[in-house]
Amino acid sequence: MDTKDHLSLTLHIPEERIPVVIGNKGKTKNQICKKCNVKIEIESDTGQITIFSTSKNFDEYGALKARDIVNAISIGFSPERAFRILDEESLLQILDLRNFTTSANSTNRIKGRIIGEKGKARRNLEELTNTFISIYGHTIALIGNYEETKLAIDALMLLINGRSHKTVYEMLYQAKRRSKVEKLQLWEN
Repeated sequence: MDTKDHLSLTLHIPEERIPVVIGNKGKTKNQICKKCNVKIEIESDTGQITIFSTSKNFDEYGALKARDIVNAISIGFSPERAFRILDEESLLQILDLRNFTTSANSTNRIKGRIIGEKGKARRNLEELTNTFISIYGHTIALIGNYEETKLAIDALMLLINGRSHKTVYEMLYQAKRRSKVEKLQLWEN
């Protein structure tokens, strides 16, 4: 079967992330191919990655999941965290900080607020929203289900707009409590 005759997806990733996409002895690339029913070609010198469906009928879902996994790895997630995207409910969301700032200094300040001292703020955000968060270059990426990533983006937007960490955490705790109450009410009904 000639994969060139089938539809494909192409993306470019930073050259320093290519070894992570490939993995030790090709392990990560092979896992993506197997789990998503795709073939992946990597141009190491350009950072271009092409994803082909290996099924007779182009498996758009598998190819899109593979693209999101590769994209997640390319913007700082570990392969283990990126594979959460395989969960039907999970998705990858990417915020470009250049849309919210006017200078590299303000971008770095915002990244510092989101990461926090020794990564504490980012860990807290991940725990309270049940998402994975990666800060890489000028992007902030999230992996989680729709509700989780929406909550995390709301929290990130508060931090980007200068709200205190305390205010953000209080909002997240309230949202968590509301979610627990809603789940309990579902059980009772």
